[in-house]
Amino acid sequence: MSAASEPTIVVLDIDGTLVDTNYQHALAWFRAFRRHGIVLPVWRIHRHLGMGGDQLITALTDERTERELGDELRSTEGSLYAELIGEVETMEGSRELIAELKRRGHPVVLASSAKADEVDHYLDLLDARELADAWTTSADVEATKPEPDLVQAALSAGGSPHAVMVGDTPWDIEAARRADVPTLAVLTGGFAAEELYDAGAVEVFESIAELCSRLDQTGLR
Repeated sequence: MSAASEPTIVVLDIDGTLVDTNYQHALAWFRAFRRHGIVLPVWRIHRHLGMGGDQLITALTDERTERELGDELRSTEGSLYAELIGEVETMEGSRELIAELKRRGHPVVLASSAKADEVDHYLDLLDARELADAWTTSADVEATKPEPDLVQAALSAGGSPHAVMVGDTPWDIEAARRADVPTLAVLTGGFAAEELYDAGAVEVFESIAELCSRLDQTGLR
């Protein structure tokens, strides 16, 4: 964590970290694949959440499926997820974490490669429009995680080269690593602490609420 005079931006992943979306997305992807004649175990889909749709299809199937069905699968998943988004809730302590980070003088950027209407929904759930300094959407990135585009876009929006990422998947950590940003991870993505440490997390917390209560034990004190 930087000790430089510039403020440290905190890049907060939205999906699966601040809002509880992973299993709705897993189910939407399962149904989208099945609708196109591809049946995948839901656990395998879950293991790839955190990747964007431009990465996930190839990772779960092959390049031919991406080439022939990629756009249709992404469109179908988006429609199916829209039917489930009303069930999404915020993670305990999410808004409190944003407020506490702001109180400590950190610019906060909420990071997502989701479509703008989904991000708008999450901002409303979090009541974060007046708290966060900036946020990203799919319009801000060319390639999604584990590519670093999203983290780099968040850094540009935050206006400082010094940052810390907070995320819930190995893909968050990998994207941040490629942007030379350290990551604090939470277990809300369903990955084991050992997996997150192995991916390069500096520290791992059970939840956003625990991270918020233990900020003094991190580089964000």
